[in-house]
Amino acid sequence: MDATRPHTTDASETTSPVARASTQFSLVAAIRRYPLVALTLLVLVVAGSLALTGLGAAAQWLASIYAIAVAFHQGIGMVKDILRGHWGIDILALTAIVSTVAVGEYIASLIIVLMLSGGEALEDFAAGRAQRELRSLLERAPLSAHREGPDGLTEEIPVAEVEVGDVLIIKPAEVVPVDGTMLSDSGSFDESALTGESLPVDRFAGDPVISGTVNGSAALHILVTAKESDSQYSRIIALVKEAADSKAPMVRLADRYAVPFTIVALVLAGMAWFLSKDPARFAEVLVVATPCPLLIAAPVAFLGGMSRAAKAGIIVKNGGTLEQLGRVKTAAFDKTGTLTGGHPTLEAITPAGNFSADRVLSLAASAEQYSSHVLAAAVIDAAQAQGLEIYSSNNAVEHATNGVTATCDGSVVVVGKSAFVAQQANNVVLAALVPGQLAVYVAIDGVFAGTLLMRDHIRENSAATVSALHSLGVRHAMILTGDAQSTADHVGRAAGITEIRANLLPEDKVTIVNSMLDRPVLMVGDGINDAPVLAVADVGIAMGAKGSTAASESADVVILVDDLAKVAQSVEIGQRTMKIAIQSIWIGIILSVGLMILAAFGYIPAVAGALAQELVDLATILNALRALVVGRRK
Repeated sequence: MDATRPHTTDASETTSPVARASTQFSLVAAIRRYPLVALTLLVLVVAGSLALTGLGAAAQWLASIYAIAVAFHQGIGMVKDILRGHWGIDILALTAIVSTVAVGEYIASLIIVLMLSGGEALEDFAAGRAQRELRSLLERAPLSAHREGPDGLTEEIPVAEVEVGDVLIIKPAEVVPVDGTMLSDSGSFDESALTGESLPVDRFAGDPVISGTVNGSAALHILVTAKESDSQYSRIIALVKEAADSKAPMVRLADRYAVPFTIVALVLAGMAWFLSKDPARFAEVLVVATPCPLLIAAPVAFLGGMSRAAKAGIIVKNGGTLEQLGRVKTAAFDKTGTLTGGHPTLEAITPAGNFSADRVLSLAASAEQYSSHVLAAAVIDAAQAQGLEIYSSNNAVEHATNGVTATCDGSVVVVGKSAFVAQQANNVVLAALVPGQLAVYVAIDGVFAGTLLMRDHIRENSAATVSALHSLGVRHAMILTGDAQSTADHVGRAAGITEIRANLLPEDKVTIVNSMLDRPVLMVGDGINDAPVLAVADVGIAMGAKGSTAASESADVVILVDDLAKVAQSVEIGQRTMKIAIQSIWIGIILSVGLMILAAFGYIPAVAGALAQELVDLATILNALRALVVGRRK
């Protein structure tokens, strides 16, 4: 051993038993899922071993019997498909298997079987959609509820046992299990998962409370108005189920070329046999006409496109989605978290009297650090970004849904809603808000000090993304949102979108997408409220970096980075992948037809034809792999 060579540990020494067991389990699972591929490889190994040991006749018998058996089995399914009106490339593959066996080319017959089964397995892997749309919805749905009895005692019961008229206690940060009406004086709810609105929503006594929303920092009581099966959250789950089940499977791309290619191959083979009077000529033509390029070109291109998308932070769940992305004509967007950032930020400070903006923000952030409100984090972040000092307090009190009071740096600070601050200070001036804004009012030592204006900002690249989609051939763009019309109009103008539908429920979005005529339709969203429309759209894209898991599971495409530009990039990848897939198929067809013509005139024997066909396969695969790389930009 070379003394200078460092010692290397064998993989088996470092691989844990769990890892080795996992690898073995994956291999067993693959064999169980694709038994024909595994069995064909085994027969190839055995037949090759027999031929090398001088038992050529036994090898031929084994390979021939196996190939004919596979052809017979596949033929039954082929006949059923034909009776249903589905013509595929399998016709030519089965004919090629039988003809190669008939002329003694048993190795060629096994290769055709392997490419047939392997191509289908590869395509199945590329197009196999993960059927987990409801997992996150079901996991998030509460399983129990806290019911208060007439005696004031609380009992925990299954959600399914909740009845209309029951009084439930909703604890802080708890998901509301069923629809109800507020009994408590007030409460704050995070409804972003259902409505898409990032700002908290305040509810007061008598207001409706929607199931699936998250309670704020104070416990409250609601009166049940609908059982679990009739509540909003359950209806969303049902919509996702219905939408997912309604999606038609994609037709294999190669099958579109099956009938004409099969006819050309059989006609050429038949003419060669007729004119030469030699039946071997028929087999020689079909050997070079084996449909391997058609079977594997599109799956390889789709896998390449999916791999390239993954490297860009875009997860495409199936090959059929790439095909749809390449043909998108209409793009629809949710507003909050999609065209906007999905989290409120401080936009402006309007100080009052002699107070400076820095003083107002510094003391407001000092008080807000003791609040669990979503706006509090935005105020604190803004103060920290400006390098302002944040003071501590030993008497801070949060008033649920209203605001917070605290003594900071020797001053009594009140932060919250206008009505709450007006109770502690005089001369509170209401801010003139534009669509999308929310005001946080501040009082210091009993004097109105100013207003903090918050906004959920539109993404900087929203307009550029919409423009890029138009340049890629997307003719229509629209906004579908549950927000107010004025807010949606403001975002639409900034993004360059003129068709805007606002104040929509999840089922309204589904109805609109289903009624669109210019298809395929692409829908982009991020919240649980978007899950049904993402599932029913031709292509659903979820902004998964900050969005809900339900939206990600219902979507066909998940963008893992918080970048809206990835929507246009996914369309570009789909278009390029489809172009390369079709190009690869045509390369295979043209080369195969050329070889068939040469074989028809007797210039290519069967063995040479099999080798030539492998070169055709290699050419189509190499071209299809171009989908892995970024193409030249115009």
